[in-house]
Amino acid sequence: MSSTKPFTRSACAIANSLDIVGDKWSLLVVRDLLHGKHTYGELASSPEGIPTNILAERLKRLEGAGIIVSTPYQQRPVRYAYTLTPKGSALGEVLLAFVRWGKQHIPGTVTLREAGASGGSAAPAANSRRKRAKRAE
Repeated sequence: MSSTKPFTRSACAIANSLDIVGDKWSLLVVRDLLHGKHTYGELASSPEGIPTNILAERLKRLEGAGIIVSTPYQQRPVRYAYTLTPKGSALGEVLLAFVRWGKQHIPGTVTLREAGASGGSAAPAANSRRKRAKRAE
């Protein structure tokens, strides 16, 4: 008896990878975890505006696939912190390939850091104003 599950479509590595992370949101969740977000609220506040019901489903799917782990950090109500497993962290290389491809072939695209530095997101811009104000004091 085999311990491996049968493939959904074929044994193709690309097809099977897409079955796990090939939807509109999963790699963005991984991106945010790589950039230091850990809580549901932090993930929900990403600039793409992932609907909360979809975020909850993606977190369960990614955990089931061994890409993230959830750890309770509060009991009443129970709230979880999410972190990448080594398997999930390895997706960073895939995301870097997407960044390189997007910057080369889609005019006007930026990285998350560039968006924050140029005021592309309200939160980083507000934080930089606070830092400038503190330095001026």
